[in-house]
Amino acid sequence: MRQETLNQLFQAAQDGDTFAMTYLGVIAYEGKYAERNPQTALQYLQKASQNGVLWARDLMLYIMRVNQSETNISDHALITTGSTQQLEQYAQRGNIWAATAIGELYARGVTTFQNISAASQYLQQAANAGCLLAQDLLGTLNGPLPAKTTPSGNWNQPVQESHDYMRELQGLIGLTRVKEEVESLRNFVLVQRQREENGLKPASVSYHCVFSGSPGTGKTTVARIVAGIYKEMGVLKKGHLVEVQRADLVGEYMGQTAPKTNAKIDEALDGVLFIDEAYSLADGSPQDQYGREAVDTILKRMEDDRDRLVVILAGYSEPIKQFIHSNPGLESRFNRYIHFDDYTADELLKIFAFNLEKAQYTITRDAYQKVHEVICRAVANKDERFGNARYVRNLFERIIQRQANRLAHMSRPAREDLGRIEKEDINGITY
Repeated sequence: MRQETLNQLFQAAQDGDTFAMTYLGVIAYEGKYAERNPQTALQYLQKASQNGVLWARDLMLYIMRVNQSETNISDHALITTGSTQQLEQYAQRGNIWAATAIGELYARGVTTFQNISAASQYLQQAANAGCLLAQDLLGTLNGPLPAKTTPSGNWNQPVQESHDYMRELQGLIGLTRVKEEVESLRNFVLVQRQREENGLKPASVSYHCVFSGSPGTGKTTVARIVAGIYKEMGVLKKGHLVEVQRADLVGEYMGQTAPKTNAKIDEALDGVLFIDEAYSLADGSPQDQYGREAVDTILKRMEDDRDRLVVILAGYSEPIKQFIHSNPGLESRFNRYIHFDDYTADELLKIFAFNLEKAQYTITRDAYQKVHEVICRAVANKDERFGNARYVRNLFERIIQRQANRLAHMSRPAREDLGRIEKEDINGITY
């Protein structure tokens, strides 16, 4: 491996690419192309695994199961189907390190099945995008591995905690309009910061948002990502999310609400206060003075801590709009609305497939078709309280419960039986 190749890989890992981290973990653990350092290798692999890289998880599982003196994890660690599918997905999205990894796995054909044609295709894709490691590997498909080199970076340097929040957002299923709105928000904030750095007067920026839409459409998930983007851009120091509802802010007796609300705001300082079903703070009745007190407290703290607090309100579209327009203080501070559309049947099916992979289940073709039919009926008959992704999660849990009931009648179910969903497990579920 050329020195510049290792330098590029090292820099990508330091910049937060989790597939590059995994590759670097393999190299550090095996010591084939650089000095061996198992401690640093495990640090990289653990970080990548915690960030959802299944390939890193498979490698970690193997290392934990065997004597750690065994260094040849490339030839012995079993790479699961879920891992190869994830690598292919990210390769298709343009990640050069995922493309290089799946290309090398297919080329070696040791821990997964061999496919030289696919290997060449993925490696060429990454090489064309400037990946030096892929360029090196293309030349070794039928030749010896590159010689060992010494890295210019420091193995003992801690793994960076950087995270690509926009990539995480783009990786979510559906939410096309939301992705466009968040990217537009990020671009606006970025340009205003650049104007300020160049001595120009920046436009006034309101970081507070209103997320409207049905339950289960990803509002809380996107709020966490937005908080991370704000931290990344220097708007917030911590970028954490504190999620609250009415019960977290409003007291039962006089004098309890303001301290309770202030405590939650203190917890959210330097991050985002996410208020779900925010309109529940003002139900319109003259008796709901405690809810109004919570709103007044929030408005005051938004002004007092305007450099340390971002508030995101969320809920059904019409009620949340009515709530904001009924209060001049809220209306003046919240002018950025992001609407979350309901998922389509095909998007819900993709979410179901994601749940299967995450929980290490497979499904037969006829069972998958049956699930599609169930989801289509649910979408066709949905009302305003339809749970979207929550509905899919509940459906998945019902199906694996039915699978468990079926397997309970088998004396010794095989590994394949334990992981497979069959049509019988869906029969009888309408929607």
